[in-house]
Amino acid sequence: MATEPQLMQGNQAIAEGALYAGARFYAGYPITPSSEIAEECSVRLPQLGGVFIQMEDEIASIAAVVGASLAGAKALTATSGPGFSLMQENLGLAIMGEVPCVIVNVQRAGPSTGLATKPAQSDMMQVRWGRHGDQTLIALCPATVSECFSLTVKAFNLAERFRVPVVLMPDEIVGHMREGVVLPQAGELEVIERKAPTGPPASYLPFAADADGIAPLAAYGSDYVFHITSSMHGKDGYSNNDPANAAWRVRQLHEKLERHRDEIVLTQCFDTDDMDVLLVTFGATTRAGRACALQAREQGIKAGVLQLQTIWPFADKEVAALARNVRMVVVPEMNYSGQLAGEVRKVLGAAMDIRSVNRFNGTIITPQDILDVISRSVTAQREMQD
Repeated sequence: MATEPQLMQGNQAIAEGALYAGARFYAGYPITPSSEIAEECSVRLPQLGGVFIQMEDEIASIAAVVGASLAGAKALTATSGPGFSLMQENLGLAIMGEVPCVIVNVQRAGPSTGLATKPAQSDMMQVRWGRHGDQTLIALCPATVSECFSLTVKAFNLAERFRVPVVLMPDEIVGHMREGVVLPQAGELEVIERKAPTGPPASYLPFAADADGIAPLAAYGSDYVFHITSSMHGKDGYSNNDPANAAWRVRQLHEKLERHRDEIVLTQCFDTDDMDVLLVTFGATTRAGRACALQAREQGIKAGVLQLQTIWPFADKEVAALARNVRMVVVPEMNYSGQLAGEVRKVLGAAMDIRSVNRFNGTIITPQDILDVISRSVTAQREMQD
């Protein structure tokens, strides 16, 4: 049986989701608008026998998380734009070392210090491309407080399953809103543990993948003695600059996610069965988009919503399938450059009528903002047909 409903903040739900997933280590540095995650973990982790450390900065925070994970703990940190920028180098190390961990980036308005307490959705490209070199990771984005909990659990499951860092990227609105939430009991949601080696310790190779493309991961301090380096390395974890080895290593980092793409990419559809207009949304814009779609239908415009819960890898197949029979695609997002719209255009091409709704002043996109764009476009189309 589920627990009774309780009023909960998004950031608090993220902390609770991490604990539900088995996280027992947090290292971080306070930064608006993510600080409530650290505050919650500082109280809850010691109660469960876990460890909370406030580090001197974000560079040390992600380094401690990587070390804790390699010692066998499920580990996380939380930050926002400036702190996430500082984490990029060690996040690259985690990718190269295939270290499972979760980084929460509660997005706020920038650039630089920007509007420290205001919302944005402008880190989408940084999350994907913020590190140098050929690399990839997984990123998820909640739109409700309930999803803050469930997608945090999912983030840990994906991190442990695929030996990869996972970024959870709520915007400030979702992180700070409060909603009634029913938290699941232990066992109601799947919790995945990392695959451990089963062979003799002397023959353990930390980067020798099994048939599923994922290598078992031992823990520092166990009988399995192994080495991990940020340099290009072979299956034994030691530096190896041979071109053939480098090609294998980079390819393996990508292919282990590509081959399991359908297990990773999560979306939700709302009123898409008969739509003429498709809204592609993520985070807080999903809420505005769904309200807009209902209002549009009252005006005789058949609108539906595709919510992207997985941001990376991008939901290209899902976008293409839903856009096949619509006359217009609308992409609302809280950034100037249309980071999500650009990915949608890559999928759908120049022939599709794609309209952007952008807000980049630290305030939320409203349903009316989106509806105005749809109404003007529909009116213009009808006039052209007449």
